[in-house]
Amino acid sequence: MSKMTLAQLASALEARLQGNGDTLIEGVATLESANDTQIAFLANSKYRSQLDSTAAGAVILSEADAEHFTGNALILANPYLGYAQVAQLLDTTPASAEGIHPSAVIDATAELGDGVSVGANAVIEPGAVIGDQVQIGAGCVIGRGAQIGAGTKLWANVTLYHEVIIGRDCLLHSGVVVGSDGFGYANEKGQWVKIPQLGSVRVADGVEIGANTCIDRGALDDTLIEEGVILDNLVQIAHNDVIGAHTAIAGATVLAGSTKIGKYCIIGGNSAIAGHLTIADGTHISGMTGVTGNIKEKGLYASPPPLQEAKQWRKNSVRMRQLDDMYRRLRELEKQMAEQATDHD
Repeated sequence: MSKMTLAQLASALEARLQGNGDTLIEGVATLESANDTQIAFLANSKYRSQLDSTAAGAVILSEADAEHFTGNALILANPYLGYAQVAQLLDTTPASAEGIHPSAVIDATAELGDGVSVGANAVIEPGAVIGDQVQIGAGCVIGRGAQIGAGTKLWANVTLYHEVIIGRDCLLHSGVVVGSDGFGYANEKGQWVKIPQLGSVRVADGVEIGANTCIDRGALDDTLIEEGVILDNLVQIAHNDVIGAHTAIAGATVLAGSTKIGKYCIIGGNSAIAGHLTIADGTHISGMTGVTGNIKEKGLYASPPPLQEAKQWRKNSVRMRQLDDMYRRLRELEKQMAEQATDHD
């Protein structure tokens, strides 16, 4: 839906309506840029001064901020959540495919549910099972025996390898690869011997996977992505990883194999997590963090140094190289002081 009245939005969000409910809203925008057909939001009170100058047709506000605004408003406990919900209601993003394009190659043994759309040059291999209302964008490849749950949307050029299972109402962006081989090799006298990856990947319902993210199939058991997980662009999930429900992983993060991430975790961008680890439910990991050991208790964890001027960073780098020598000298001084104290006694 591209247009709704303010009263309709208030009803959908269960928000308190302030002002003219007949006001027609056609989109969302910031307080600074909105016009009278758009709705804005205030999620941070330090921007409250912008309420005086906004041209927005309405504003999403908290109760505390509503006291400072006399115009049209939707009043909610969480304005940022309200913004997300309104944006969904007014979303005009097109389908990734409409109908079955004549250039699509669909094997006769594949099963397609009601309302499935398949874009140009997409390939659906033997034994694949596609649920109702699935959208498969141009150039996608759905491997032999793969399954896609109802309502899932694949943008262009997504590749699902054989036997991969994708749940209902998922969103896979362009360039996603699910089910490619895990990085499994044995070494024999300097030569790498490939280990066939016999597991698969199972993605639960409501998962979003960002562009060019790769999820490797398991070596023996399956790689698992649980319900409601969101993965940003360029994330690498290795073989036999388990990502707990509703965890969020930001871009360029890399997980080595057989690591288990708990539920409701948040992992910042460009982090690296070693293999065969367990990360507790509810853990927050700052961006650019290297995780080399288990995290047994939830909390906020970080490892990168803070930003410094280059001159100061170079000085500190030199001092870092001197730490071992400084440690030995300190231990020697402590030993001498202890001996002097003994002599005085």
